[in-house]
Amino acid sequence: MSLADQPPAAALVFQTLLQHGPLSRAEVGRRTGLSPGAVTKVATPLIDDGWIAEVGRPTVERANGRPATLIAVRAERARFIGVKVTGDELIGVLADLTAQPLASRRAALGSRDVGTVVVAIARLVDQLRAAAGAAGPDGVHSIGVAISGDVDGQTGTVQYSPFLNWRRVPLAQLVESATGTATVIENDVRALTVAEQWFGAGAGLSSFAVVTVGAGIGAGLSIGGRVVSGAHGVAGEIGHLPVGGTDRTCTCGNTGCVEAVASTHAITERARQATGDPELTMEKAVRLAHAGDPAVRAVFARAGHAMGLALASVANLIGPERIIISGEGVASYDLFADQIRQTFADHAFGAAADCDLVVRPLPFEEWARGGAAVAAQRVFAPLK
Repeated sequence: MSLADQPPAAALVFQTLLQHGPLSRAEVGRRTGLSPGAVTKVATPLIDDGWIAEVGRPTVERANGRPATLIAVRAERARFIGVKVTGDELIGVLADLTAQPLASRRAALGSRDVGTVVVAIARLVDQLRAAAGAAGPDGVHSIGVAISGDVDGQTGTVQYSPFLNWRRVPLAQLVESATGTATVIENDVRALTVAEQWFGAGAGLSSFAVVTVGAGIGAGLSIGGRVVSGAHGVAGEIGHLPVGGTDRTCTCGNTGCVEAVASTHAITERARQATGDPELTMEKAVRLAHAGDPAVRAVFARAGHAMGLALASVANLIGPERIIISGEGVASYDLFADQIRQTFADHAFGAAADCDLVVRPLPFEEWARGGAAVAAQRVFAPLK
């Protein structure tokens, strides 16, 4: 069941409780700008339908007047599945309405073929349902699939995913047909940003950014409490900011992109050239850098400079309170942290340099949890 038929004020109250509850009705009114009467008017049908519930009184009672009663979202009202798709693996999480995980599973991908991936997603969804006693389509409200690339959540289409080599794939429709469950899709970094906004390092902030470092360089932007999707489904693609300094072709086909300098693939390729070892792995490059190899350390410094420019651009453009740096690449963050911070300080304009940079390693389960959060978010804020 959707809250789409409720007035906009109901969605506002529901979202406020989801992110900040339990709250008294008066506090909901203060946070949303709604009058006490308006809060009561929209809260009553939500209570009647089981989306929210009265959960008792605050620890500190009011000195005068009628005692306040707290209201909160009923987490058990609906369940959601989030799936993070990588080039060789699926990571799935079953979560409740507040995106608290109830079960998680991983599954290897033998192929990146669209049909194979869809079948694997359906199998993973069945496993997650069974793990939490939610067998059958009725046990899960909806599914959120997080995937890299140019993703149009409005149409449910993966316009282009370079790491999977997919173009114009109607993934939401395919997964929905295979599972019998309503499905939404989202760019994986934006899904992670939704997760950080709800229950992570972005909770309570008016604006923040999530920058991920790994096989690609991505960013999710939260401005005024909303994760930016862009008019055409593209936003936060800082990996494709042109910073120059390389003739390596990026996954997008251009040269000079941040991703062509600072992604794990780019670092590995440059380290191979620096050492003359065509078999060098990222793990070995990290070991050589930690051991003090000057040529390999220079590769990481160069990557750090490109990342610093990208982060400074984000700070200068949107002035976030915090930039959260995550992704599999942060495992070697110490090797270019100093260069990132130095370049950031040199290029961030004025007070933008005061932006808080937070390194936050997160497993892919958190990205999948973001997919579940996106699905839950669509319950009260459906796409138009």
